[in-house]
Amino acid sequence: MASTADSPILDTFRAQAEACRQMAAPLTARIIDAAADLADDRTRTGRRILGAVDHSGYGEATGLRLAGGLHALARSGDVPKLSAFYAREADDAHAAVAAALAARDAWLERWLDLPPQTNETARSAAVMAGLLVAARRFGLPFRLFELGSSAGLNLNLAHYRFDLGGVTAGDPDSPLAFIPEWRGATPPAAPVTILASQGVDIAPIATDTAEARERLIAYMWIDQPERIARIETALAIAKVHPPRVAKGDAADWTEARMAEPVESGVMRVLFHTIAWQYFPDQVKARVRGALEKAGALADEDTPLGWLRLEINDDRSAYELRLTMWPGGEEIHLADAHPYCAWVAWRI
Repeated sequence: MASTADSPILDTFRAQAEACRQMAAPLTARIIDAAADLADDRTRTGRRILGAVDHSGYGEATGLRLAGGLHALARSGDVPKLSAFYAREADDAHAAVAAALAARDAWLERWLDLPPQTNETARSAAVMAGLLVAARRFGLPFRLFELGSSAGLNLNLAHYRFDLGGVTAGDPDSPLAFIPEWRGATPPAAPVTILASQGVDIAPIATDTAEARERLIAYMWIDQPERIARIETALAIAKVHPPRVAKGDAADWTEARMAEPVESGVMRVLFHTIAWQYFPDQVKARVRGALEKAGALADEDTPLGWLRLEINDDRSAYELRLTMWPGGEEIHLADAHPYCAWVAWRI
């Protein structure tokens, strides 16, 4: 058996496990730690893990990929020891992961090829807050464009209900409500009308098959049942309102969308949430360039917005920022929890 004590990839597993602990997901952290401890050359999954290169600590998210597969397997009931651990009927994470590797090694290995896509719908609260600011500024309906859409669930924010520090928005009759803890002043109360929304993802997940829906749920942490409940409700809404998500490169798609004819009396807004860090630098530069080129042509009747909730450069906070053209003014609207459990308004 190969020695794994000094394997750099296992350091990223443990960093991901620690991040889970910091985000109130101790069971998921224990699963990732156990997977790191058990990774060796006796299993296909172990060999793949030890041969992986995870440059950014979180970028490839190898530990989270495997955690998604283990959660999906636990939900299936095919490995009773694993299901028992996830149901909190057993307490030995190592035994649970070992049983899973023994029973479904090849199946778990395939999850290492699948990047985690949580499609966290709670982030739509930050998006709606930003749209309220843009709606107050221009008073126009929106066409929305999303980068890194995953399954496109946040494109359906018009069909969700929001209470943002007492300011309500969205569909008042929606079964899916977002009421983050609100800190500071409230966003402006303004009517938000969304004419259409579309997105792009390098590997979009369809929502029209049970397998795809289970994959999305599997990337939610078992420690946080409220997130699982949210995505299940969002998937039910998506059956009625299928999101429009193209498969493609974010830069190619942005350049194409920004080159399309503009409509008088409509504001275009390109948005993304916790996606920017995964884009190569050249993609980021091209997206910025396409926005700045389109922004230079914007006027009061054809404005353009760039709305994003992303981690800042020193990784100290997730910041909600809005740039609006004409003018190119950038506003730091808020800081937020990465799943928008709270939003700290700054303006």
